[in-house]
Amino acid sequence: QGQLAESGGGLVQAGASLRLSCVASGLTFISHAMGWFRQTPGKEREFVAAISGSGSDPTYADSAKGRFTISRDDAKNTLYLQMNSLKPEDTGVYYCAAAGGMAPLRFVGDYAYWGQGTQVTVSS
Repeated sequence: QGQLAESGGGLVQAGASLRLSCVASGLTFISHAMGWFRQTPGKEREFVAAISGSGSDPTYADSAKGRFTISRDDAKNTLYLQMNSLKPEDTGVYYCAAAGGMAPLRFVGDYAYWGQGTQVTVSS
């Protein structure tokens, strides 16, 4: 059974940077596209970024373009999200997810495995 464990969240001021990490176990990491999603209280989980199983074709939500970078280290079974120029509206619980296939996707329903989430809070 695949498991994902996120880390790297925290409380930062607007303009700061954070790097989130997600370590995968119990699944063949290179066979899965990976994604990051964000959720805030009372709202649905929303897409942030995704990357294909081959490490190509990164795709981003409009809110993340130019500020966030998704990457993966297959040797370490680890997914990253580098977040720069953080804004208060980036606040939320960030979830790592593994898709059922290798194509990077934007929809929650396309992901088979989920981590427990890591809290990111950006103060103004």
